[in-house]
Amino acid sequence: MTSPRLYPALLLLACAGAMATALITQYGFGLPPCPLCIYQRIPYVTAGVLSALALKAPPRVRLFLVGLCALAFLIDSGIAVYHVGVEQHLWESSCVGGANPQANSAADLQALLAGPPPVPCDRVPWSIFGISMAGYNAMFAFCLALFSGWSVRRLQQQG
Repeated sequence: MTSPRLYPALLLLACAGAMATALITQYGFGLPPCPLCIYQRIPYVTAGVLSALALKAPPRVRLFLVGLCALAFLIDSGIAVYHVGVEQHLWESSCVGGANPQANSAADLQALLAGPPPVPCDRVPWSIFGISMAGYNAMFAFCLALFSGWSVRRLQQQG
């Protein structure tokens, strides 16, 4: 019989690995994220916090928290699939060609011009085997959603 803390620990490890990968590609390889890339990080942070809480939670609460992780990963997979569609020009997004920031004053305009240009969501900065980072994230997040659901089932069986 496995420890009931194993499943949330593995989810926490996966979340930490995903966030480390995102930050290494951003800061180590100089691939700045677009707004949709940033949105894809939010469910990982959320699931990481939930799985960390599940490590010390009582059994019923642990079930609920791991179930919420599954939901977070499904949401992330959906965001990533949407991002892939934007990259492939299957549908439009407000961040295609870069965000359209508004300058309401001279100070706002100066701040916009001083900063880096916004990264467009339809640009594929890196791919391997024809799959972008968003595509790999969609698959990884969906697999984590399946694993989370399976973990809930296993935790229920353990009582």
